[in-house]
Amino acid sequence: MSSTQTKSNPPKLLVIGVGNEFRNDDSVGINIARRLRKLNISAIQIIEDTGDGAKLIEKWKDQDVVVVVDAASSGSEPGMIYRFDAVKQKMPTNFFNYSSHNFSVAEAVEMSRTLNQLPKRLVVYGIEGKDFAQGNSVTSPVKKAAEYVIDLIVEEFRTKHSSVHHSH
Repeated sequence: MSSTQTKSNPPKLLVIGVGNEFRNDDSVGINIARRLRKLNISAIQIIEDTGDGAKLIEKWKDQDVVVVVDAASSGSEPGMIYRFDAVKQKMPTNFFNYSSHNFSVAEAVEMSRTLNQLPKRLVVYGIEGKDFAQGNSVTSPVKKAAEYVIDLIVEEFRTKHSSVHHSH
């Protein structure tokens, strides 16, 4: 707990699942948000978003800890998981270029950095996709990676924030 947070003023925790649920592997962020919501994790707000960068900035600018999950398309093996501590490192803009927006996750992070509107902690997970065609199925390697990322997110919040609990 930081010096500015008290028990009556717990940290604002947010998970944003980014994607398009009608473009196969691009839906992985949305699917993870929905799975996390079913875990009934207290103290964490979970939202879905299309990945419009300007809207992302508005959603995370007043939060303390934010985790963003989106499909990546860097040419690596499908299911590859990338984790960026976006407060400490620059976001590679070529990872999240499958968004239908020209101003997506990476650009939103860098714009927030420029405007001094990054949350205190911002972690971005990218899961390498394979199939971004129209449809609503996720390939097997992306499904497996999503399960692992869900575990990472739950563990990350549980170990660093005592206000976080979930029931099965």
